[in-house]
Amino acid sequence: MSFQTPLTIKEVIGNVHRKKYILPAIQREFVWSTDQVERLFDSLMQGYPVGSFLFWYVNKEKSKTFQFYEFIREYHEKDNRHNPIADISGEEDIIAILDGQQRLTSMYIGLKGSYAYKLPRMRSNNPLAYPKQKLYVDLLAPSEEFDTIYDFRFLTQEDVDYDHANNNAYWFKVSEILDFNDHFELNQYLIEKGLNSLGKDKALFANQTLFKLYKAINETPSINYFLEKEQKLDKVLNIFIRVNSGGTALSYSDLLLSIATAQWKDKDARKEITEFVDEINQIGDGFNFNKDFVLKSCLVLCDFSDIAFKVDNFGTETMQKIEKDWDDVKKAIRLAISLVSNFGFNQETLTSNNAIIPIAYYLLKRGLPANYVQSSSYESDRQMVHKWLILALLKRVFSGQPDNVLRPLRKIIMNNQDNFPLGTIIEEFKGGTKSFTFTDDEISNLLTYQYGQKHTFSVLALLYPTLDFRNKFHLDHIFAKSLFIKKNLSKLGVPDDKQDTFINECNGIINLQLLEGVPNQQKSNMNFDEWIVKTYPDQSKRKDYMDKHYIPNIDLNVSSFDDFIEQRRQLFINQLTYILTV
Repeated sequence: MSFQTPLTIKEVIGNVHRKKYILPAIQREFVWSTDQVERLFDSLMQGYPVGSFLFWYVNKEKSKTFQFYEFIREYHEKDNRHNPIADISGEEDIIAILDGQQRLTSMYIGLKGSYAYKLPRMRSNNPLAYPKQKLYVDLLAPSEEFDTIYDFRFLTQEDVDYDHANNNAYWFKVSEILDFNDHFELNQYLIEKGLNSLGKDKALFANQTLFKLYKAINETPSINYFLEKEQKLDKVLNIFIRVNSGGTALSYSDLLLSIATAQWKDKDARKEITEFVDEINQIGDGFNFNKDFVLKSCLVLCDFSDIAFKVDNFGTETMQKIEKDWDDVKKAIRLAISLVSNFGFNQETLTSNNAIIPIAYYLLKRGLPANYVQSSSYESDRQMVHKWLILALLKRVFSGQPDNVLRPLRKIIMNNQDNFPLGTIIEEFKGGTKSFTFTDDEISNLLTYQYGQKHTFSVLALLYPTLDFRNKFHLDHIFAKSLFIKKNLSKLGVPDDKQDTFINECNGIINLQLLEGVPNQQKSNMNFDEWIVKTYPDQSKRKDYMDKHYIPNIDLNVSSFDDFIEQRRQLFINQLTYILTV
């Protein structure tokens, strides 16, 4: 490995664009934010070193032996996050990037592409939530950030046009610097755009900024790189791991996926796993699984004795077994997530992704019954799984060291494959730090959760065991939240000294119920005592509703809200005590 003559950024980006520089499959995908990209360009302008790079020279004879990917150019946080597979002809030698991919991709996006990320407070399914943005720098004024000098920003064309029309800034598209060939053209640009006639300070700043950008991108040989010519994959992997395993350069999942990609024989591990992650995150109302979850699941479901995330556990033999079992592992994970989705959980309420793994393992050992989620013959078994999941989430048993829970759970399930062994699990973990049992104080603490907190759904799911969660349910305020404004409470006859208490309690779990979508929309902001009589004029049906939703038989006017809270809390405690001690 030798140190080569440094290159300019323009030279390197040209090679990336012509696909002379590509990425080995052992590289992770692009993860930098727009802020990181903008700061990188500011560093380049200030002449800061941007670190060395490690390039891998691959002979054309070896190039088709490995999997390679192109650099991503038009990055889209939702629709275009994955690097396209490179079409390697095997007729030319290639250069693959072993270290520096994030920096080079950032430069490539800034100088040739775009970046689309989700705007805050917009739904992800809204096509306007991900506007296409290109990198610009303001030629008229420095950055207002304390640790940067030049104001680089990713902007839409509408943002640029608005600022130009209102003289807020002059945004120069950074990609256009590649079109200039000499200093004369820079001066010509400044004159044509009238940037030399905006007053001395602004003209000088525009001149300095444009010339510095040109120098940083087109003239300065700032890409210092080593060139590795070793063709043996094992050695290249070792180099890659040593370079990338320190600091935050790679997560373990990236590293392990890199090794899997290099060692799988018949499948492309990176493509398989990243696409599978995308697939399972679309189940039901959506989840937030990642590659870590899938790789950990592989270790557990393939019955490896050591399930820790470490390089030694992903040797050739391990990876070949995972590849061999991959289709069944996918089926088990997919089935487990579908089951949990049918329990009403999603990315907002599933507070530990690791809780899916024992369920997937159990379903795998049961032979992956295709009708497990729907069939009435599995109903009692599903109830056991459902209860176990809620206990695990509420007790937070997977916090800290999840392996210390996954290993004994796997052993118990291995020895009890006919039915889900809820009772055995509770008994085996009793008295330990990861117990599934609840004390009286812990039961009381379950009722401190509020609307909007992730564990609130799990508590309510325990209290509504007969609901079919395949239907859409709303987390509904029994007494409408809009009523709890001091002005309204005064009108309704609530004494001043009770109003703060009422307002504090209105978002608590005691004032919540799981209600079908249509009734919830009909209920809206009506007074509860009026709504229940109107909706259930038949007294027996009204009683059924009240029993199902733990509504105490008292005056249900807002002025009696404190009595309602006190009595419903006791009903909750009684039921939870019964459920959690059986």
